[in-house]
Amino acid sequence: MTHLMQAHLPHSLNPRHRSLARANTLVWGSLLIAVLLSKFPHTEANPLIALPTALALAGTADTIRCIRKRWSFYHAGVLLCIYMDLMAVSLILFLLVYPYFHFLSASS
Repeated sequence: MTHLMQAHLPHSLNPRHRSLARANTLVWGSLLIAVLLSKFPHTEANPLIALPTALALAGTADTIRCIRKRWSFYHAGVLLCIYMDLMAVSLILFLLVYPYFHFLSASS
């Protein structure tokens, strides 16, 4: 029964297939969710930001799966996407950790 259900999934939604679009959507979506959860300009501590962190890491792993062994312009594009994913994960981790360091945000 599950095989029949997977056969009707679009190619980009099937986790068995590599999809750069799915990976980028996961990372950008989790970044958006993290910014909304942290209430960005006035950052608040919210442990739920750990969920978008996990989704962004899963998206980064999915991006790494898309890389090919031989160099091409596609390979270069995937490398740029990996760097973008790492920057997004760093920003999400900053939004997760920064509110807990009061000595950084306190004015002297």
